[in-house]
Amino acid sequence: MIAYGRQDITQADIDAVLEVLRSDFLTQGPMVPRFEQAVASRVDAKHAVAVNSATSALHIACLALQLGPGDLLWTVPNTFVASANCGRYCGAEVDFVDIDTYTWNLSVPKLRNKLVQAKKDGRLPKVLVPVHFAGQPTEQEEIWELAEEYGCRVLEDASHSIGASRNGEPVGSCRWSDITVFSFHPVKIITSGEGGIALTKDAELAERMAMLRTHGITRNSARLLGNGTTNTQKSSPRPAEIDPWYYEQQMLGFNYRMTDMQAALGSSQLDRLDSYVKRRNALARRYDESLKGLPLQLPTVQSQNQSAFHLYVVRLKRNATEKSHRQVCHELRQKGIGVNLHYLPVHLQPYYRELGFLQGQYPVAEAHGESAITLPLYPALSDQQQDQVVSMLKEVL
Repeated sequence: MIAYGRQDITQADIDAVLEVLRSDFLTQGPMVPRFEQAVASRVDAKHAVAVNSATSALHIACLALQLGPGDLLWTVPNTFVASANCGRYCGAEVDFVDIDTYTWNLSVPKLRNKLVQAKKDGRLPKVLVPVHFAGQPTEQEEIWELAEEYGCRVLEDASHSIGASRNGEPVGSCRWSDITVFSFHPVKIITSGEGGIALTKDAELAERMAMLRTHGITRNSARLLGNGTTNTQKSSPRPAEIDPWYYEQQMLGFNYRMTDMQAALGSSQLDRLDSYVKRRNALARRYDESLKGLPLQLPTVQSQNQSAFHLYVVRLKRNATEKSHRQVCHELRQKGIGVNLHYLPVHLQPYYRELGFLQGQYPVAEAHGESAITLPLYPALSDQQQDQVVSMLKEVL
């Protein structure tokens, strides 16, 4: 089976992890802050907080933005459920904005119209979560402009998009958002085994997220309140008076920490980020050429974008073939091509249906879910394997 995605592990990666295993620290050692700094530098961000998954990063980002009960989070239906679930974790309500017909990212005109109506209804969202589908950057400048106009915070779910850029601006810089999240799951652009990271230009947001990932605890002497001190001082202790073992839990947090082993793997992989993105784009161009003339809608990348091409997704054109979407996917899998579907619309999942969402509410995302086919794409995919994918696709169609 040629899988739709696959990690690429080299001897350098193995050596980096082994070095940590032979060191004094497996969890909270020097590698995590090194990895954070390396990622932040790579994307021109000021602060980075590494955690055990992108889902955790989305959760603590929402909490840092003070999303809670009575608030609203908007995202797109064409995404993994975590983009919406992060709002539910905070007790907030979730709603959706449909996607663009060609980019398959959030539709800015639909967002604008929905914001106008929400203002009239007194139900504006507190947090917007645009998703960089398949590695293509969202129209972030316009989203940011609308967010500022309507008083929303912006959390970019860029789980697919490390290494991508828009108008030369690296995704992750947070030029047009409050926080950006990347994923390091094995099928993503680079991997730390499991892992994620939240980036921001705001030092206070970074500090909150760093505390939330570690049980809500801080050892930062500048932030200590002194309420839990074991000595008899009546006022908050000065930094020089803090015991080296002293810490305070100041909020309800979580154990979302990344380990040094994961950070070592991520750091090693980060060295190959440019070559990975280059190879993914080369494979995407080969698909573009090879699939011309088939009853498929191919991915459209905006001219101002460089996509990271985490996924190569095509859509089966309706009434262009006698075979159904399901038939095509099953037949390709039977022929050893591990196609997948990104995504089943979130609002049609049983959990969200129980919250009141209905078929027909977001027609573009629904049409996408009924026709999308994710083809194999990863750096180690050979030209020969890709040709096999194309050959089997042509045969099935």
